[in-house]
Amino acid sequence: MSTAKIEFAVEMSCGKCEEKVRGCLSALEGVKVSQVSLEKQSVVVETYQPSTIVLDCIRATGLRAVMKGYGVPGPQVAAVAMLGGETGCGLGPVKGVVRFLQTEQDRCLIDGTIDGLEPGHHGLHIHELGDLSGGCDTIGPHLNLRGTRHGGPHEDEDNRHTGDLGNIKADVNGRAVFRFEDKLVKVGDIIGRSVAVNQGPDDPASREGDEQRIACGIIARSAGMFENSKRICACDGVELWDEKDRPLTGPSRRNTGHL
Repeated sequence: MSTAKIEFAVEMSCGKCEEKVRGCLSALEGVKVSQVSLEKQSVVVETYQPSTIVLDCIRATGLRAVMKGYGVPGPQVAAVAMLGGETGCGLGPVKGVVRFLQTEQDRCLIDGTIDGLEPGHHGLHIHELGDLSGGCDTIGPHLNLRGTRHGGPHEDEDNRHTGDLGNIKADVNGRAVFRFEDKLVKVGDIIGRSVAVNQGPDDPASREGDEQRIACGIIARSAGMFENSKRICACDGVELWDEKDRPLTGPSRRNTGHL
């Protein structure tokens, strides 16, 4: 499994904050700390762990933290989709985020966390359209660039759809945390399309269309490593530290106290 660098903005006020962050991260398997900077309010790690695992570790110290970039230094292509909530579409409490990073020409790293699921396995697919006008019913079929049959992610390119990502597994609390690589997905082919999670497990031998989609979101270009220098959004006054507690769009996002 390829490693990736992840950049976090962390609100640190003293040297002890730095020590707390280094201490928690050193206890995580597969995490190499590249930078903990009080001056830059920044933490950079290299890891094969899902980004949520690292972010939760930093937040467990009591510090506010937000993920800013995912990838490697230099030119790169990254994308993100927000499922459910006020940004995507979904049934009930299901919502989450899925990130895509092109690490090589034939390798895409897919990293995500989805909450509110029933415990167990759930199918995950990239769909042809980014049309949420009718909820998850209007995102079209699985992305199928080669006109092939429905299959699993480990099948060869003639026996699966491009968008067949297999199953993710939710724990007893309804959270699915996942990180895997795919050999057919290319970020340049999926921006503007959508990704959806199903009510139940995906059966590669089944006919596409038998699934019930319970949350979906449009895939959009996102910041890669060291590409996001934002501290405050000029359009609505929402500060970096407040974004994780607010929807990406809508009236409840706006900071009415900002001048």
